[in-house]
Amino acid sequence: MSTLSQPLKTDVDEKRRLWLWSPAVPVTFIAATLMYTWTGHWWWLLYAPLVIHVLIPVLDQTLGEDASNPTDEAVARMETDVYYRALVWAYVPSQIIGTALGAWLVAMQSMPWYAYAALVFLVGAINGVGIGTGHELGHKKEKWDQWLSKLALAPSLYGHFYVEHNRGHHKNVATPGDPASARMGESFWAFLPRTVIGSLRSAWQLEKLRLARQGHGVWNIRNDNLQAWAMTVVFFGALALWLGWVVLPFLLLQGVYAASMLESVNYVEHYGLLRAKDAEGAYVRCAPEHSWNSNHIVGNLILYHLQRHSDHHANPSRRYQSLRHFEEAPQLPSGYAALITVAYVPSLWFAMMDHRVIKHYGGDVHRANVHPPATQRLIARWGRNTAN
Repeated sequence: MSTLSQPLKTDVDEKRRLWLWSPAVPVTFIAATLMYTWTGHWWWLLYAPLVIHVLIPVLDQTLGEDASNPTDEAVARMETDVYYRALVWAYVPSQIIGTALGAWLVAMQSMPWYAYAALVFLVGAINGVGIGTGHELGHKKEKWDQWLSKLALAPSLYGHFYVEHNRGHHKNVATPGDPASARMGESFWAFLPRTVIGSLRSAWQLEKLRLARQGHGVWNIRNDNLQAWAMTVVFFGALALWLGWVVLPFLLLQGVYAASMLESVNYVEHYGLLRAKDAEGAYVRCAPEHSWNSNHIVGNLILYHLQRHSDHHANPSRRYQSLRHFEEAPQLPSGYAALITVAYVPSLWFAMMDHRVIKHYGGDVHRANVHPPATQRLIARWGRNTAN
């Protein structure tokens, strides 16, 4: 068992009330949409990109980090406290309302292209963060949580994430075969099509194998992918019947942007990290050093401690409020919100992260998960270097 960092162990959750920030996200985004309808000022629709790419990074740097861990006694109490579950549940109806409101605006109001684009980003951001909600719910054993997870994923057209993340990514994380683990030297724009296509294929194959073991074909109502995708079809179809087919391009565009937000976070979480192989040639068990972590407090409050990613991989069913900080886990220079912005510019990302990967592996680039087309370039740059 890995040793926990213990800068502070506490018997109480000092962030208990602060967890309200997460379900407040779609509410404030909806408020910005309503302000646009009331005032006619399209720049209200820029609220979401400003929050994600400016406000949260600034708050993360200003308010700093929290590396405290709950005691075992506190974890036992927190895991059974329904308050924390209710906060996750509360996100989903707000997410659905925000999506419907955006579709209603597209159908009922004429708007210039730039306002339309801003609305795509605003509603897409609601559902991008909503994938984080679906992620938290999808790891739980309760059927209610699992169905809510699929519903949270429906507006982003990414219902197969429920299957691939739980049964694919968690098994294959930090290996070259995992479509959701970014490789050193691989830009986000190269990673994006690889992970989208690879995750879809993996999710379909995983369900095909599971159903075959039960004596069923893949085209079956028991297929979790089909169940999740059906929720998208029903939701989008209902909005189209209500408001007209004009809303479908908007719904598809915001869904694509929402999915890209998820994949930008995936890109950050395991960039360049690689599990070694044991004497028999099998990958060693996933450990804290195979995930990038961040204790920046604002991002963790909004994303259900997702930035404490090592403990999540060690204990996938552990509820967000109880996730712990590991001292040996490699630490990111900032929270996810700042880093997904940097990831969009490959030269900046490589300058910020490649030397951290090399330092993590003691100066040996051959121990990293390297993008094959970038191998020679990285060896030329780092092959004779010590960590610096």
